[in-house]
Amino acid sequence: MTSTATAAQATTPPVTDRRLNLISLVLALGVFITLLDTTIVNIALDHLRTVFDASVAQTQWVATGYLLAFVSVIPVSGWLSERFGARNAWMFAVGAFLVGSLLCGLAGSLPELIAFRVVQGIGGGMVMPITLSIVTRAAGPERLHKATAAVALPGLLGPILGSVLGGAIVQSLSWHWMFLVNVPVCLVALVLGRFLLPATAGQRGHRLDVSGFLLLTPGVVGVAYGIGEVSGKDGFAAARAWLPLFIGVVLLAAFTVHSLRARRPALIDVRVFARRSFGLSGVITFASGFSTYALSFLLPLFYQQVRGETVLHTGLLLIPQGLGTMFFVVALRNLAARLDGRFVVAAGVLLTMIGTVPFALADAHGRTALLLAGQFAQGLGFAATTFPVMALALSSLSHDETPRGSAAFSVVQRVGAPFGVAVIAVILQNRLAGAATATDGLSAFSGTFWWIVGLSAVPLVLAFFVPSQKRTEPEPEPTAPTVPAQ
Repeated sequence: MTSTATAAQATTPPVTDRRLNLISLVLALGVFITLLDTTIVNIALDHLRTVFDASVAQTQWVATGYLLAFVSVIPVSGWLSERFGARNAWMFAVGAFLVGSLLCGLAGSLPELIAFRVVQGIGGGMVMPITLSIVTRAAGPERLHKATAAVALPGLLGPILGSVLGGAIVQSLSWHWMFLVNVPVCLVALVLGRFLLPATAGQRGHRLDVSGFLLLTPGVVGVAYGIGEVSGKDGFAAARAWLPLFIGVVLLAAFTVHSLRARRPALIDVRVFARRSFGLSGVITFASGFSTYALSFLLPLFYQQVRGETVLHTGLLLIPQGLGTMFFVVALRNLAARLDGRFVVAAGVLLTMIGTVPFALADAHGRTALLLAGQFAQGLGFAATTFPVMALALSSLSHDETPRGSAAFSVVQRVGAPFGVAVIAVILQNRLAGAATATDGLSAFSGTFWWIVGLSAVPLVLAFFVPSQKRTEPEPEPTAPTVPAQ
């Protein structure tokens, strides 16, 4: 970046609260639809297997192809924002997701559907890191808690609503509508984004870190693919799991060395992880994969396999978790922003643990009200943990570091969450292996829920090392004109 560009950005008038709310709304649409679609498709995989008369392994590539494309483009999203401008990059990402969704809805065979899901994944993978970059720059450190909560809330609700919507579409409509439902939402997001998102000029002289791309992207894909194969018969012992995991880790290590020695800006600057705030936030986010993210995997299985619920009924039963998250954002967010961040995160982890205990003690029937209350506590705890940690990480980034730093944080999220879920899946699988009766199956789930409670101790301990960010004064109200940077 030239000094002129830097100076221009430094003097850009701050965004008012009203405009920030509009920006957050537009960005939230993109986050919501990409995560909603993921859940809808995962619920319908067995239905797609029947429709295309394919094997489970073949049908699974509808989800796997999307996931691999999703994670492969996260590292390059920071460079894309800098080279072409964040708004243009965001609109390209949503546009690619729109095209992929339309093609998926028109697909006539399983190979076509898998190929078009890759197009969807390319767009979906870039949405979150570019979104975090835009909202961090627009909000500034003082209002970052508010802005990240507004953007992330629909993303957290998307997977829960996706269970309900996916079940309804599978039971009442054609599977094509699982993808076509995205089209109008994406169109609205693109129209609003053109007028409401701040425009930033691209940096034509900004070169892509090709060496870093050739190391980091295959590394992230290898880790993601290996994690996806862990849930198979042999778990981590299977060559299809440990071999790509090993190759991915080696490539990531090589990229780390490359990033530290690079003379020009690397695809991701790993030095940001050396900062206490960013590094610790990343570790807590990664560790949350063993607890909060693992619950999103385990709860639907518990309701369907132990309690015998339908897909649609399961989606309805999961709603209290989303309500807990919403309650935090609406009623408790401002209070939490004024408290010591260490205690907010610790309280969030404790609430998640408390909300998991009823499932560890559950029977095959009854006590439904207690389980729903537990899910509300889980949602409340998830929000109390996620939002402060995300804001802590992003607030430590300078203006120039934001695009690549957001991409780095997104990589941690997209690798840590499925890794924790894979570990919990292996634990459940091993416990179910010897289950001969329904009682044994219930015991297997109960033991796995206790594992989640125990593993939650890791982010609980780490929470007390979070730098204190207590704020006693109300957030300032910007008075400067709302003129986006051109």
